[in-house]
Amino acid sequence: MIIGAAFNGIVKSLVDQVVMPPIGLLTSGVDFAKLEWVLRPDDPATPGKNELVAIQYGAFINTLIQFLVVAAVVFMLVKLINRLRRQQAEAPPADPAPTRTELLLAEIRDTLKAR
Repeated sequence: MIIGAAFNGIVKSLVDQVVMPPIGLLTSGVDFAKLEWVLRPDDPATPGKNELVAIQYGAFINTLIQFLVVAAVVFMLVKLINRLRRQQAEAPPADPAPTRTELLLAEIRDTLKAR
């Protein structure tokens, strides 16, 4: 759980500081974190009464990209684990050691052949 929380921080940093700046550059410098659709603008004349109401779809896009990064990592991890399990299953099992009865029967067989 602790590693998962740390991984979440790494993914958030990766998306916010590595992935989104080039995407913002490609879209003429748009900062996705600040994209919003204003439903009701802030009224500076009456502070505290008419606060800004906005849908922050840019933050949602950032969160969606974070989810896709985490999903890709989990997918690759599961794929790796499945490949390792399949390789273990394909490995031929070691021949079991002969039981005491089988050893005695082999000894009897060898004795009869020698006669």
